[in-house]
Amino acid sequence: MAEVVRFTARTLETERPVPFGALIVETKTGKPLMKRVNAVRQENDPSSHAEVRTVRAACKRLKSPSLKGYTMYSTCEPCPMCMANLLWSGIDRVVYGATIADAARHCRQIYIPAAEVMERSDMQCEVVGPVERELAYTLFTHQNMLRVFKLWSAGTQAKAKRGGR
Repeated sequence: MAEVVRFTARTLETERPVPFGALIVETKTGKPLMKRVNAVRQENDPSSHAEVRTVRAACKRLKSPSLKGYTMYSTCEPCPMCMANLLWSGIDRVVYGATIADAARHCRQIYIPAAEVMERSDMQCEVVGPVERELAYTLFTHQNMLRVFKLWSAGTQAKAKRGGR
């Protein structure tokens, strides 16, 4: 968890900080395969969550849609979209830091726990978390991230006033 938090924290000193990062490692050896951060705003793509981007890049590198034999570490509990993507990949295990409730203090969330998404599927994946929650949550409370959350919130409120989503 410390490695993915350190990796994600590097964004906090950039123009586009994000608190969401993911790392995929071999389950047996812990050898890193791929890591990514959220790029929703950078790519103008609501599916560009760290977990989804990491799965895409890892599968491309492996030339396979299967991540059996791998574990994902995520700075935050995967949202339902990300968790579904992880289940479809066949990944062994997902370990997360901050919770959906932690993220919801700062930005919009869908309140369906990752473990519940797994339980409602016919696919298996071990879901472990929160792990190192306080460490992961520091990504959300960094001064630059708090500033950006305010901008995101203002943009959402402005759209709502104009009748947009």
